[in-house]
Amino acid sequence: MERITSTNNQKIKEWRKLHTAKGRKQAGLYMIEGEHLYIEAFNHHVKMEATIVTDHFLEKNSHIEATVIVSESVMQSLSQTETAPGIIAILPIEQPILPSQLSGKYILLDAVQDPGNAGTIVRTADAAGFDGVIFGTGSVDAFNDKVVRSMQGSQFHIPIYRVDLASLINSFKEAGTPVYGTALDERAKRHKEIPLTESVAIIMGNEGNGVSKTVLAQTDANVYIPIIGKAESLNVAVAASILMYHFVN
Repeated sequence: MERITSTNNQKIKEWRKLHTAKGRKQAGLYMIEGEHLYIEAFNHHVKMEATIVTDHFLEKNSHIEATVIVSESVMQSLSQTETAPGIIAILPIEQPILPSQLSGKYILLDAVQDPGNAGTIVRTADAAGFDGVIFGTGSVDAFNDKVVRSMQGSQFHIPIYRVDLASLINSFKEAGTPVYGTALDERAKRHKEIPLTESVAIIMGNEGNGVSKTVLAQTDANVYIPIIGKAESLNVAVAASILMYHFVN
């Protein structure tokens, strides 16, 4: 087992690069922090490139198969949280291939940029029994640190894809899967008016601009959730949750 006490260690420098989209893309790796996410990864037999712990954590969790022991200062330099956890793991970024037949229930993100929103949508899709989450062009990196924290391990339960949505919608239609955008236009229907189907693709849009016109032009219909009170709009993650659970009722 390796021991590292310097924040200038080359491995530590390389791992810190995983906090950037460029670093993750180059390495094909990302970081999870904390015992809960480690256990989720372990229980799902995820291959771990490295399991990094402090002495204090290992003393209380001797069953952990650590590969690197670091000082508290090194752990803090790796962590993106205010209070560093006792354990961090480095994992490969999964790149699943979309099924050739796009039937089932999918939530699609069109330039959703807030990490908390994206992670919450993935977690809710997992809870609602959806078959996958598709991050479209312009959406936040699914393995951004804040997204990972918001997903709370759901990335191990549900496939996450990254595909250009405009080029994908026809594939859903060819499979007989209805595609619904979220927008308030002349084609929009109240969400409870949409018939329940075994397969569905729901598109959620950018927090400020909504679903792009290019994508909306290809949908079968658009849906909206009525605002009863005086709020201007719903948070995109909240709206996604309402729509997903509508389609699993």
